[in-house]
Amino acid sequence: MSANGEAAAATMNGAVANGVSADTGRNGLRKIATTKGKRQNGICHDDSGPPVSARTIDELHSLQKRRSAPSTPIKGGGAQGFGGGGLSEADRHKQQLQSISASLASFTRESGPKLVKGDPAQKSGSQVHHHHHHHVVPTITVSDSSLKFTHVLYNLSPAELYEQAIKYEKGSFITSTGALATLSGAKTGRSPKDKRVVRDETTENELWWGKGSPNIEMDEHTFMVNRERAVDYLNSLEKVFVNDQFLNWDPENKIKVRIVSARAYHSLFMHNMCIRPTPEELEDFGTPDFTIYNAGQFPCNRYTHYMTSSTSIDVNLARKEMVILGTQYAGEMKKGLFSVMHYLMPKRHILSLHSGCNMGKDGDVALFFGLSGTGKTTLSTDHNRYLIGDDEHCWSENGVSNIEGGCYAKCIDLSREKEPDIWNAIKFGTVLENVVFEEHTREVEYSDKSVTENTRAAYPIEYIPNAKLPCVGPHPKNVILLACDAFGVLPPVSKLNLAQTMYHFISGYTALVAGTEDGIKEPTATFSACFGAAFIMLHPTKYAAMLAEKMQKHGATAWLVNTGWSGGSYGSGSRIKLKYTRKIIDAIHSGSLLNANYKTTEIFGLEIPTEVDGVPSEILDPVNTWADKATHKNALLKLAGLFKKNFEVFASYKIGSDSKLTDEILAAGPIF
Repeated sequence: MSANGEAAAATMNGAVANGVSADTGRNGLRKIATTKGKRQNGICHDDSGPPVSARTIDELHSLQKRRSAPSTPIKGGGAQGFGGGGLSEADRHKQQLQSISASLASFTRESGPKLVKGDPAQKSGSQVHHHHHHHVVPTITVSDSSLKFTHVLYNLSPAELYEQAIKYEKGSFITSTGALATLSGAKTGRSPKDKRVVRDETTENELWWGKGSPNIEMDEHTFMVNRERAVDYLNSLEKVFVNDQFLNWDPENKIKVRIVSARAYHSLFMHNMCIRPTPEELEDFGTPDFTIYNAGQFPCNRYTHYMTSSTSIDVNLARKEMVILGTQYAGEMKKGLFSVMHYLMPKRHILSLHSGCNMGKDGDVALFFGLSGTGKTTLSTDHNRYLIGDDEHCWSENGVSNIEGGCYAKCIDLSREKEPDIWNAIKFGTVLENVVFEEHTREVEYSDKSVTENTRAAYPIEYIPNAKLPCVGPHPKNVILLACDAFGVLPPVSKLNLAQTMYHFISGYTALVAGTEDGIKEPTATFSACFGAAFIMLHPTKYAAMLAEKMQKHGATAWLVNTGWSGGSYGSGSRIKLKYTRKIIDAIHSGSLLNANYKTTEIFGLEIPTEVDGVPSEILDPVNTWADKATHKNALLKLAGLFKKNFEVFASYKIGSDSKLTDEILAAGPIF
């Protein structure tokens, strides 16, 4: 035995001899020896620290979360806001709840529900009670919903909304890239035939009604019946989600919107698609300019007047409200608000547009119009230019501005190679609608149409690397109208005068080909006024006249670009190569196309350049690419006839006191 070992043994034997074991503590239990500091051999050390300042698990959990306050002083302080007058945080919260309660007020009970702010799963929250002061309500009118509190989940963050969706909404999953995959229920697209607008004394004369119009009428009473149904449903729930956000990046013309919904999916979708307020803006938000009641999980009553199904999307412009019943498809909220902007903005002499928009490094702005399949998204996404927005814009005296705060991209057959920006934007915070994913890895199968072909991703615009923030720009230099002409007779590019711009803008032409929709065997012309007929409120010629006026005032040039077929119709010709179309767009952006030599085509009277850098000159005039000139002429006349027939519904509409402008627009169409 070593010397150290002998010493230790002696010490131990001495302790035992005295009747007390060195390793034995009180009650005969073995001692647990601790040594503060390091042992000489450096193996053992004390890593203990001071205990946490919590007495219970709940207190410990509360230490995880820190509440942040606005970093800058609240501006203004008017009566419309929540942050003015030196109010305490508790008073501001109380005012917010009172505003939300007023939004949720039942028409018959004349008061809003009792609200408490926060998750019902939590134990505390600020409350607001509402009582009738003007008369005594008979006991018989008291309902169960009036005896309970409704929890308000107000402007939750994406992380909080993920938690709500995963916990409580079946069909919600986190994908391998961090996006939230959700299901929209039985409806996987918009229901345009179930969208209605209240026809009253004001809208009777202002809106576009009748043949060709997307506005299906309903009366005030029916709207109130549906509103009451939606509000009663929302008030019966244990919790509702409330988003207070903005539309329009132009600070002088932004619109305050409130969205009340029952699903975390809807709240996150609108968080992404609307403009997100700063904490300072939220504290001073005040009364919204427009409110959506999304009770989409609950059907409308089909016995109600005007109802033709269990779905109804109702807009009341006088009340500044929209009600959604019978559909959980989130796109109804986005496009419903776009329709509202098509009404509100022209009243301010601002043109609302269904378009993409980008800006060059020298500040030159281009607008892109085009229906599905024309290449609008592909051509407006250019890594050499800044993206102002992909879908909805305003053109005011200040320039252009994006209406939205996010993008709503199609996902079917999405690939990293084809759409790298969209692919990379699908990450934490993004909503993926109706996609299919691998059960174990959660990797999305973008080619799978098992749920629907209309799979979508909704994400904040800042997820796009070259997005311009804030999403505003100067007056457009170029207006590009895109058409996928499957008849093969429109030139790859033509320069339009103002009358032609209005004519083709009102027409909104493209063509469907086999595979685009079921039952399509040959090219089929399709027209959508202003390239977004489903969303416009006023007569198309009003928007067209505003477009021409702004183009003339600010010196913009319009171009008609065909991304469709050349050398024959679909089936015999070939699609114009994307690299040629990109060269054409580059020449438009650079301004070089303005300096080209032009000639005029027959029938449509379009001015076409004789040469474009990087594009074979022979394809610039379609007739050169057709082997059979007679067949080309027949196809040209057929398309011209379709244009003329489509325009008949607009021909009788007068702009101003006479029909001079209408006559100019008609004269800009095909002549044969």
